[in-house]
Amino acid sequence: MRGGRLDLKRLQRVDEDGLEQWKPVLKAGFPVAASDVQSLLAALAVEHALERAEYTLEQLLGELVDPSPDLLAVEVHKRRRHVTVGGAMAELSELRTDRGVLRTIAVESEDPALVTAAVRELGLELRPNVNVPQGLKELVGLGRFAVVDVGTNSVKFVIGERREDGEWRTVVDRAEVTRLGEGLDRTGELNEEPIARTVDAIADMAEEAAREAVVATAAVGTAGLRMARNSNAFAEAVRERTGIEVEIISGDEEARLAYLAVTSEMELGDGSLVLFDTGGGSSQFTFGHGEEVEERFSVDVGAVRFTERFGLDAVVSEDTLREALAAIAADLDRLDGRKTPDVLVGIGGAVTNLAAVEHGLEQYDPNVVRGTVLDRSEVDRQIELYRTRTADERREIAGLQPKRAEVILAGACVIRTVLEKLGRDSLTVSDRGLRHGLLRERFGRV
Repeated sequence: MRGGRLDLKRLQRVDEDGLEQWKPVLKAGFPVAASDVQSLLAALAVEHALERAEYTLEQLLGELVDPSPDLLAVEVHKRRRHVTVGGAMAELSELRTDRGVLRTIAVESEDPALVTAAVRELGLELRPNVNVPQGLKELVGLGRFAVVDVGTNSVKFVIGERREDGEWRTVVDRAEVTRLGEGLDRTGELNEEPIARTVDAIADMAEEAAREAVVATAAVGTAGLRMARNSNAFAEAVRERTGIEVEIISGDEEARLAYLAVTSEMELGDGSLVLFDTGGGSSQFTFGHGEEVEERFSVDVGAVRFTERFGLDAVVSEDTLREALAAIAADLDRLDGRKTPDVLVGIGGAVTNLAAVEHGLEQYDPNVVRGTVLDRSEVDRQIELYRTRTADERREIAGLQPKRAEVILAGACVIRTVLEKLGRDSLTVSDRGLRHGLLRERFGRV
């Protein structure tokens, strides 16, 4: 709404280069007829009964926009100038709001080839194409946002929608096992095939984010990328393919974000709490009381490393299992001598898969897995179940994600060792993690 007029455009299509084609469908001066207001609400996918034959701007905002949790009016002051680049018009704008300032470059032409050439000439071809409404949503912290968590064994992906009341709604939450760290312990580098698998998975996630009208995406890398000598080459491959920047974070930061995610969504009391996240390349531990963190650290104890070292992706003898457990215990010596916590919470793929197997879930159900109490006897039962089966035989077990068949025995051994060292007979399962904490912290501002 500008210059006393209601101006409505619809997105017609997005081509393979990310160029958007918009079509003007309505221009009307205030007061606007109820039929035009209905067209506006339909375009915004909002239902509202209309009680007037026509609406002034003040009535539209006060009676229809402000009461709706799905709509937000943002007052924008715009300064702009125009230049021509390679036959296309480029508009440089500064948008000022009470939430902050947004600077944009819009390149326009009826010829898509001219737009593509101009974007390349400006050196912006690797930047995501974000229209003004999406940019404003990011500025004020509303809309849909995505996080990609690149782990040693899997890539996790979440899309959350933040509403005006500050609450989050999960749109997508899934993981793809790519085994990026396959062979890393042996070579010290990420290998070609795991890199290709992982870049393909992230590209699929980027495309899904575009389909879901995601405003902004954050991506982080954890243990595997911290350890690999060629992690920068991987990040560059992702950037070239998708435009997404992968930030490699520390183990402490990984632990902090996971703790934030879990304590934000679970009632855990004010007693002593230990949260651990065991992944493919490392395990993170956070000690605290309630929401207050007292200590956190990361250790290089992950399922991929011990699977490769002891051949835990196949049937193994009891002697080999004892050796693996002893090696894991030695590497988890920072847990020795600590007081037993009031609450122990486990997160990560190994923990959630053990819970799903305990429930015999043919289809993963987060509402069943979340809050499951996993006791030591069940962990021991599953360790024996996996020890005596090949990876192909494990894939037939109800509840086990097939692509985790190779690493699940090592993951279960890590969980068993954590229980023993902290003197607990059970743990509580959470399916929240790093990605949810990052989503809240990076995009949770108002």
